[in-house]
Amino acid sequence: MIKSIAHASFLVADVKTSLNFYCEVLQIPQNMTRPNFPFDGAWLELGDSGQQLHLMQLPNPDSKEGRPEHGGKDKHIALVVEDVEAVATRLEAAGILISRSKSGRPAFFCRDPDGNALEFAEDFSVFKL
Repeated sequence: MIKSIAHASFLVADVKTSLNFYCEVLQIPQNMTRPNFPFDGAWLELGDSGQQLHLMQLPNPDSKEGRPEHGGKDKHIALVVEDVEAVATRLEAAGILISRSKSGRPAFFCRDPDGNALEFAEDFSVFKL
């Protein structure tokens, strides 16, 4: 029986650029216990739950071209935040384009420097049955 997600992974072209986006703009802390793999990368802590986002600097077989403008129509991870508007303001101030949820709920999508889609919302319980 599956209990939770341990981590999600994104392929990135440059770890330093990605760390600037995730750690500086989004203020996600980096976990420094990542083993010495034969490729560059970083582990990021997603809250206090032990869940992580792994960034791996490896060739990406997926093109950025042809992806939907709205990240909700693309593969993405959804992150729960304390204040969705504060996160939106922070991203927009950093020059990151956001796309509001088409459902009308307080949520939005953006893309990281490598085109990976992220969703942000305060409450995902509307999707639970």
